[in-house]
Amino acid sequence: MILRVLTFALLTTLLAGCADKGLQIDREHVSKNQDSRIQYVIVHYTSADLPRSLALLTHGEVSAHYLIGDNPATIYQLVDENRRAWHAGASEWQGRTWLNSTSIGIELVNPGYRDTPSGKIWYPYPDAQIDALIALLRDITQRQGITPEHILGHSDIAPQRKVDPGPLFPWKKLAEAGLIPWPKPGELARRLTELNGQLPAPGWFQQQLARHGYAVPLNGVMDEETRNVIAAFQMRFRPERFDGEPDLETAALLLAVPTS
Repeated sequence: MILRVLTFALLTTLLAGCADKGLQIDREHVSKNQDSRIQYVIVHYTSADLPRSLALLTHGEVSAHYLIGDNPATIYQLVDENRRAWHAGASEWQGRTWLNSTSIGIELVNPGYRDTPSGKIWYPYPDAQIDALIALLRDITQRQGITPEHILGHSDIAPQRKVDPGPLFPWKKLAEAGLIPWPKPGELARRLTELNGQLPAPGWFQQQLARHGYAVPLNGVMDEETRNVIAAFQMRFRPERFDGEPDLETAALLLAVPTS
């Protein structure tokens, strides 16, 4: 009995010593074969004012890493970049799906649009808000190593159900800041000449949209889903008309916009 007690006491002492030391991990050997889990930045509008946006993004069922106010253009960080925020939903780009796990979400305080008898009236973005966004994007892309073709709108990754950040979002300003791809001067006219007035077939449009990264049917039919994807592309690169029609200018843009 005495021997059992002594043995139990010895084991207890040894276990306690191990517990005091805690988990031991050697971190001296670091692999070079790694990069950031963050591959994309997704831009949204909130469809609400600042107080409502903050409430929804901090206590609702959705979240984003950053929120940028409209007046003043304050940048709020709501979720650590190493944590997953719930902003993208069912989404796809370049064959990768459910982008919440691999993206940083940025929400801009903006009402989006209002419906009128003559159609949707879209709300513009204040210059200061876009300037704040550009500064934030520069910081994120440098730290995370995000490439220009991976800065996207919600409508790019979910064209069947989303339209934000909308046609008044100034993508060209982001291009001028060197953040996203854009056609070189004269390239659109050159591509129009190359098409020689011949409108490509529906399957061609689908293949080109897929080449850019969009999730699009590849069935050779100009169906509603394909038109929605065309509209999303047009909203980004030709916002003055995003009717989803597969016209010659859209075809030329698909060729003119550089891809990786």
